[in-house]
Amino acid sequence: MPQSERGFDELLAATRHSAVHLEMRDVYGVGDEADDFERWRRTGRRDADPTSGYWAPWVGLIRETVARGVIVRRARVVSEPVTDYIRFEHAGTPVNLHAGEQVRWLPRRLASDLALPGNDCWVFDGSTVLFNHFSGDGNWSAPGWEVRTEPAVARLASAAFEAVWERGTPHERYAV
Repeated sequence: MPQSERGFDELLAATRHSAVHLEMRDVYGVGDEADDFERWRRTGRRDADPTSGYWAPWVGLIRETVARGVIVRRARVVSEPVTDYIRFEHAGTPVNLHAGEQVRWLPRRLASDLALPGNDCWVFDGSTVLFNHFSGDGNWSAPGWEVRTEPAVARLASAAFEAVWERGTPHERYAV
């Protein structure tokens, strides 16, 4: 990845209207949440304190973004029955909502006729797409992300997100 390629923080800071995140994996294995996930697996309790060291940076970032008038939405396409990881993610979603995100869930069986991108992505203001790259076990893979601004790519990712969002169930009504 070129050193000049913008990352998530810079793209979000430049966003004026909307930031949408499409998640399509059933398992993630990123290192910064490994301890929390293992603790949840042992105890069934998830860190849901928006002021905790784990959550506070994200909550602050999203609150600041929403305060600027940016709408932040997250849509998750999941297999059912859901994996342990998705149950863990679901248990932490109230913090995303507390921060100002809107979150919906779509069972994968209801997405069969949707054209979805090959990777999870963020779309900023409908014009810039940050694709996340993961290894098979769900950890970040090099280079980790890819930024695309071609209008056709932005339209594809935006349309995919909106199709999932339209069919998705709001978090408050989605039981795992």
